[in-house]
Amino acid sequence: MCGFVGSFDLSKGGSPVEQGLREELRARVLEMSKKIRHRGPDWSGVYADSNAILSHERLSIVDPLSGKQPLFSDDQKIVLAVNGEIYNHKELRARFSSYPFKTGSDCEVIIPLYKKYRESEDFAKMIEELSGIFAFALYDSERKAVLAARDQIGVIPLYQGWDKAGRYYVASELKALEGECQSVEEFPNGHFLYFKSGEEANAKAVKWHSRDWEDYESVKNNARAADEKGQTINPAVIEKVRNSLEAAVKAQLMSDVPYGVLLSGGLDSSIIAAITQKFSKKRIETDSREGAWWPRLHSFAIGLEGSPDLAAARKAAEYIGTVHHEVHFTIQEALDALPDVIYHIETYDITTVRASTPMYLLARVIKSMGIKMVLSGEGSDELFGGYLYFHKAPDAKEFHQELVRKMSKLHLYDCLRANKSLMAWGVEGRVPFLDKDFVDTAMRLNPVDKMCLRTPDGKERIEKWILRKAFEDLLPPEICWRQKEQFSDGVGYKWIDSLKKIAEEKISDGEFARRQTRFPVNPPKTKEEYYYREIFSGLFPSDSAARCVPHEAGVACSTAKALEWDAAWLNADEPSGRAIKGVHNNSY
Repeated sequence: MCGFVGSFDLSKGGSPVEQGLREELRARVLEMSKKIRHRGPDWSGVYADSNAILSHERLSIVDPLSGKQPLFSDDQKIVLAVNGEIYNHKELRARFSSYPFKTGSDCEVIIPLYKKYRESEDFAKMIEELSGIFAFALYDSERKAVLAARDQIGVIPLYQGWDKAGRYYVASELKALEGECQSVEEFPNGHFLYFKSGEEANAKAVKWHSRDWEDYESVKNNARAADEKGQTINPAVIEKVRNSLEAAVKAQLMSDVPYGVLLSGGLDSSIIAAITQKFSKKRIETDSREGAWWPRLHSFAIGLEGSPDLAAARKAAEYIGTVHHEVHFTIQEALDALPDVIYHIETYDITTVRASTPMYLLARVIKSMGIKMVLSGEGSDELFGGYLYFHKAPDAKEFHQELVRKMSKLHLYDCLRANKSLMAWGVEGRVPFLDKDFVDTAMRLNPVDKMCLRTPDGKERIEKWILRKAFEDLLPPEICWRQKEQFSDGVGYKWIDSLKKIAEEKISDGEFARRQTRFPVNPPKTKEEYYYREIFSGLFPSDSAARCVPHEAGVACSTAKALEWDAAWLNADEPSGRAIKGVHNNSY
């Protein structure tokens, strides 16, 4: 995983005047690229001609010695900058065996793929062949053409902008474009943008990723794993969930550097840690016969002293057998870090700021121990309805449609948090639950199997029941059947309570009353959000930057639409899981 900045103006030629402007622009792009060097502290590379400049900051995970970027085609006419990982690169390399690959980089396969599809310009089909997490910008100097794309979920961030001269830019983070572009927006996930010289003004992003499971009608009659009594009737459905997730973890273990796992003690991270431990002993992801860089798997947890997550993570790690590292933070340490956190995550969304702060602190410790990649459990709650508000879903159709809505917004919340909090310190995060094939497996399950149904004896089935059943033999019962605890809650409830208190003290009633004047774009709904917005606006003052941040009412991480499920939620706006009364079990 890395970072890049691209600047494109395909209408320019090579006159002496334009050449001078190009040198000036090259220097400016390099300064923009420096702003995201935390994403790629291992190497910097730049390509520039009269029409395009690509600057890349590399974090080397696969092929550290020869995989520096930008990457070039065999004839030097195609230039590629990529942020991410292509997990099926070996299969693609085998298919393009006649192509003279120049590096061992997993990302280089994009070049022969592009060559295959550039005549037909069927880039949706091209990108569908990639399995991974990615954002890339490709420049074809021979055809004066640009292709930019982002993975289907939006695990990898990508922004686009236009300067006052009409030049088109892409960048891995907002901060690289802020102040240089007149307008900035997020590049849409699951889309690509292609244009040639003279087509820039009319170029529009095209959706390359779509699935049948987006429609409830396509999944409502799929095989059930359990009956209305909660009894397993079709173990093959549960086995498919297990096999698919294990395959995803196995694929994502490709690494030529030491890696670890994030382990909060919740169900999702514990499952990923247990599967990783199973495969890491064999080091199946490496071609080397000399053994592992680190022969034992290391796990990491963070929390306030006495937090629920730390205690649960300890139990999970002991059972799984990882070398476990427990990081404690104080409220003051977290508060001191807030400006840096908001600078790196580029959002003022309440849930994201709350959860990103401990993750940011944890990433620093992970990096200090020499680990450059970690696997995490993001995405499971969106696939299986794990948030506590899903207990109130009125029927299977609403349940499934909310899952589809949540999946479409992951790039704005959990993926943004996990990627940017970790990459602030040059640590790559991988998310096996969001593997393309596993997402298809999980979203094609009959929604009834995911619901928190009441059985005839009056008991309510716990959230993510089918996932728990699939992996109950790998985890201790108290972890496997532990109720959902949102990360910002699980690190210690005093963290959220302190943030609310600080915001109340710092933002006066008068200031809050004038919030629409102070922030006409997305006015803050609470004093806590106002507090974060003040920090954000000092770092990213443009209106277009503010518009890049989601601004939607919700309860316990729900979408606004789900507020209709319970009349008591209509005037609520609290992302903590404790907002779902009667479902959340009180603890520390």
